[in-house]
Amino acid sequence: MDGDTGADGVSLADREDLVAFARRMAPDDLAPGTSGNLSLRRGGLIAITPSGMPYEQMTPADICLVRTSDAALLSGPRPSTETPMHLALYQASHATAIVHSHSPYVVALSTVLDELPAVHYAMADLGGTVRVAPYARFGTTQLATSAVILRNHGALTCGPTLARAYERARTLEWLARVYWYARLAGTPQTLGESALTEVSDAMRALRYGEMAPAGEAIPSPGAVPPGP
Repeated sequence: MDGDTGADGVSLADREDLVAFARRMAPDDLAPGTSGNLSLRRGGLIAITPSGMPYEQMTPADICLVRTSDAALLSGPRPSTETPMHLALYQASHATAIVHSHSPYVVALSTVLDELPAVHYAMADLGGTVRVAPYARFGTTQLATSAVILRNHGALTCGPTLARAYERARTLEWLARVYWYARLAGTPQTLGESALTEVSDAMRALRYGEMAPAGEAIPSPGAVPPGP
């Protein structure tokens, strides 16, 4: 692809980011083998990882471009079998990036829970308690309408950037692991909706995760809960 950004709006940096985060999936225990997939939306297209290709062999040229209006493949090899799920989520949200993971604690808990309770305030970044959607075979439109944790399957996380969507996938797996160990120890105490709303409001007010302009005053320690 010539230049930094093609006529399709997908830049070389976009392709490189997809490959870089895809290669982190197995080391970060988010997806074994060739499972899982990642995508970015740029205008009327999505750039998505290909189907069945080992991440360590993937290159930016292997990223598939799919038109959102009719799911037509415009370039690349065969796209992920989960492409319909990505397209449906983009159509139903303002997400710019999606990570589909098969992390072990999330998958394990998806078989026994109807929702993942809020055992830590980090759940606020995921919108509160995380619902477990009914099982549907991978690649089907039924699965495409499901949200966040997919029973007997994995999870979906999205965000305004690929980095944010990826970190949410890691957060979700961490929360699932915390809940798993808490259940082994006893009956977990969970946070209510008001507590999570308070955290979300504080994070927005303090622009948590954003770069602070030079010279900006540092908020007082009591403004937000301590970091994890």
